[in-house]
Amino acid sequence: MADAKVIPFGEEPRSRRAGRRAQGRGSKSSSAAASSAASSASEPASPSPSPSEPSSRPSSGPGPGRHSLSSVPEQPDAVEDRMTDEKHGPNDAPAPEPEAPRPGDSSWDRRLAEGLAFLRRRVTGDYEVDEFGYDKELTDQVLMSLIRPLYENYFRVEVKGIENIPSDGGALVVSNHSGTLPLDGLMMQVAVHDNHPAGRHLRLLAADLVFMLPVVNELARKAGHTLACAEDAERLLERGEIVGVMPEGFKGLGKPFGERYKLQRFGRGGFVSTALRHGVPIVPCSIVGAEEIYPMIGNSKTLARLLGFPYFPITPTFPWLGPLGALPLPTKWTIQFGEPIPTDGYPPEAAEDPMLMFNLTDQVREQIQHTLYKLLVQRRSVFF
Repeated sequence: MADAKVIPFGEEPRSRRAGRRAQGRGSKSSSAAASSAASSASEPASPSPSPSEPSSRPSSGPGPGRHSLSSVPEQPDAVEDRMTDEKHGPNDAPAPEPEAPRPGDSSWDRRLAEGLAFLRRRVTGDYEVDEFGYDKELTDQVLMSLIRPLYENYFRVEVKGIENIPSDGGALVVSNHSGTLPLDGLMMQVAVHDNHPAGRHLRLLAADLVFMLPVVNELARKAGHTLACAEDAERLLERGEIVGVMPEGFKGLGKPFGERYKLQRFGRGGFVSTALRHGVPIVPCSIVGAEEIYPMIGNSKTLARLLGFPYFPITPTFPWLGPLGALPLPTKWTIQFGEPIPTDGYPPEAAEDPMLMFNLTDQVREQIQHTLYKLLVQRRSVFF
């Protein structure tokens, strides 16, 4: 045992290697190549020559007495890709993942370009305004954007039955009116603008007082509002517009808090006569939530006469808290558009029948009142 020779692992005596070479000379070329690769792998790698020294080994392929270079081991990523290809096949390779959006491709660039183009058209006067003063571009890009935070985040308006407004042609939307200030009309306009699948626009009929105020007058015209008269309503319906009317007027807008959600008189039914003349459907609309934004507990008639207003509201916060008291309460709103009432089945002379107008007016009023009661029962809270 003391004379035993220890052979390092991976090495073998030169005599064995010489005998193995002699036996492999008569075999096939493939076996020679395999044994040569195995023997070269067992020998330690010779150091590569330095860049300054010329290489003494020729650059030609392996020949007699020469050993081929050992192959570079595969990297883990290459092994994983090869296993994936074997699993899925060449045609079933997984699709490449979409590239992440770069900072320069964000929508802010597009918005900036649209904003600059909008300003250029405003400065050069290259925009359209209809005969009523309605500026569609200004309404879509500016006015609706200013009202929308109040609609979405403050009052959190929920819209129901928007599909009852026709996709084309004229229609008359009749709604209740409340809230001390006419914010319900603006919220109804945003509800139609943002939720109707056909992108319809609501053209509201406003009272004379709206067009007597300096700044409000111009903004109301630009937003598509027009005077609450039969002539303007008929011209809009002839053009196939959606017209909104609130027959309660100032009686509903300035009623005391104790009479909330109790509809006032609907006038003489002029809106029904207009709908009958043009054969357009009447869409009842019920708004819940506007009655509580300014709880009107009193009315200063003296101040109202001095200022030329139909009423001067007194609420728990106004005028006691000054401008802060004019902030509306953040109530939860629901706007529901009811089933349309068709009018195209009546003869043209039906618009002059007072009994028919009275019956249709009462039918619209009762449908709005019934929907208001139903929504109030379903409501969990004034603010939630």
